[in-house]
Amino acid sequence: MAVIRREYLARVRTRWFLISTIGGPLFAIGLVAGPAYLAQRSQGQIRRLAVVDRTGALSAGVSGRLVEGGYRVESAGTSEEAERELRRRVQEGEIGGYLVLDGQTLSRGRAVFRTRSSPGTVRSLTIRGAVVESALNLRLRQDGAADDVAALLNGGELEVQILGAGSETSPGSGLAAGFIGAFLLYIMIIFYAVAVMRAVIDEKADRIVEIIISAIRPWELMLGKIFGVGAVGLTQLAVWLLMGVGLLAMGLPAMLAAQQGLVSVDELTAALPSFGLVALFLAFFVLGYFLYSALYAAVGAMCSSEQEAQQAQLPVVMLLVVPIVVLSTTLENPDTGLMSGLSLVPFFSPILMFARAASGAAPAWHIGLSLVLMAATIGIVAWVAGRIYRVGILMQGKRPSVPELWRWVREG
Repeated sequence: MAVIRREYLARVRTRWFLISTIGGPLFAIGLVAGPAYLAQRSQGQIRRLAVVDRTGALSAGVSGRLVEGGYRVESAGTSEEAERELRRRVQEGEIGGYLVLDGQTLSRGRAVFRTRSSPGTVRSLTIRGAVVESALNLRLRQDGAADDVAALLNGGELEVQILGAGSETSPGSGLAAGFIGAFLLYIMIIFYAVAVMRAVIDEKADRIVEIIISAIRPWELMLGKIFGVGAVGLTQLAVWLLMGVGLLAMGLPAMLAAQQGLVSVDELTAALPSFGLVALFLAFFVLGYFLYSALYAAVGAMCSSEQEAQQAQLPVVMLLVVPIVVLSTTLENPDTGLMSGLSLVPFFSPILMFARAASGAAPAWHIGLSLVLMAATIGIVAWVAGRIYRVGILMQGKRPSVPELWRWVREG
């Protein structure tokens, strides 16, 4: 407990911990919310539009779609005098512009948008989409097409039913969560596991470990470092989760209101990971961290400097790089025998099995088996690493060879 407390407090009291834990998420939120806030303040008049409909048939459809996109729309006359008045209002900033619909709009989807400044890519696409959809909708209805043309214009829908699944599922809905979550697991596991290795190397380099080892057994020192650094990681995760919940509850609706037409709060909420998936993420993080931190502790024990450790840790890094390399293949083909087998390998499970679980392709018994195999592997790796740590923590000079490591394991 003394080692755990020391390792934990030594890290959480640093300014870099505060910056990465609190400042990092706030900076990321600012990158998203800042432009949205500025856009909301600068687009009061820009979002006021007028529609000049010379066809007499498109105004209602175009106006309705623009209103759904967050614009305030008014209809205007088609006379020259009315258009001159619109030009004046645009020049004086009363409205953001006016849209002219004519015969070419019906035949080719072409419309004219007159404004004082460049409308920007997103605004142009929104207006053009409203015009084209309204023109297609009108022409299809005139030709006697079915009433569900809106579904066709939105790209249709492909419903996937997996035989034997017992219920309708949507395999593609969790691909983003699987990829982002797996990549976060990779980053966090390697970051905190390397922190354990550096802590061991620092104590060896300062020759403090000889004093510590006189008061505590080597395996207790190793476990204390692993638990202490792991507690720091869990603290950061807890803070990030609380900040995420606060953002969803308070700041997200206002931020999305400034970017209407892109995504709604309901759509974003539906895309968020479930509580079960978050719990699974934490389980894979904890087990993956213990597995790799034991390996990195052994690497730190058998090296005398960080330069040596950079070379010695390459085999351990490769164990994490391999699942990242095949991650995209796993998400595309999660049910193949090869991907299922690789995701059950304990060193690959934190990344690959979580990705399969998030995409809905991993059976429950696969997930349970991977967790059990990881727990068993942690026991074996901790036993081997503890023996290497026991001998290597007091060694200085040349990095041991593989036969020497094997002798340490046998004699440790």
